[in-house]
Amino acid sequence: MNIPIKGISISRTDSAIHVESAAPLVTLSSAIVGGGYGRTRHILNFHVDKDFNSNNPRAWLRSNARERNIDEPFIGLLTAVKLRKARIVFLERDGLWAASIITAGTGNATAAGISLPFPQQPGTINIILLLGARLTRPAMLNAVITATEVKTATLREKNILTPEGNTATGTSTDTVTVACARQGISQPYAGPATTIGWLIARAVRQSLEKALSAP
Repeated sequence: MNIPIKGISISRTDSAIHVESAAPLVTLSSAIVGGGYGRTRHILNFHVDKDFNSNNPRAWLRSNARERNIDEPFIGLLTAVKLRKARIVFLERDGLWAASIITAGTGNATAAGISLPFPQQPGTINIILLLGARLTRPAMLNAVITATEVKTATLREKNILTPEGNTATGTSTDTVTVACARQGISQPYAGPATTIGWLIARAVRQSLEKALSAP
């Protein structure tokens, strides 16, 4: 599991996927550790058991990161999906590139606006987007929207349903992390009609399709 970009490595074990960058990445994330806008060299997606029920998942993430000699700032994610099922897709066009790394569990699928609130569970769809582009802050938020749109479209096309039988829009604990390598000219937009948005959408679609069908 890797991409042909110098300075960025991706390692995978049974316990974690680790994205490490030689230079700080500019990030926007919904992760419980390292969320919001920031800069980091490390993104960690940890595997936990389906019955994981920590009262303090932030402390758990920080402790497990320290065991790997990683201190904050880092982005920390959780998933109950076996990490061998994670999938990555790398695409490039016109001097820009995008890599989508996805772990996809749909056991707690929800339909936004229909499904009632319920306790959060670790089964989730975690999207990590690595971008070879210099996105503005609004464009990074645009990238999250683009990734979410294509995630929901893919779930619909794959007929993923909630326990109540509704078409799923995601799960109750999905995350999106956008990490920019800050290359090239400034990109003010990242919608699906832009080159970088097209790359994001294609990479997310392809990696999610593969992750959902992973044996």
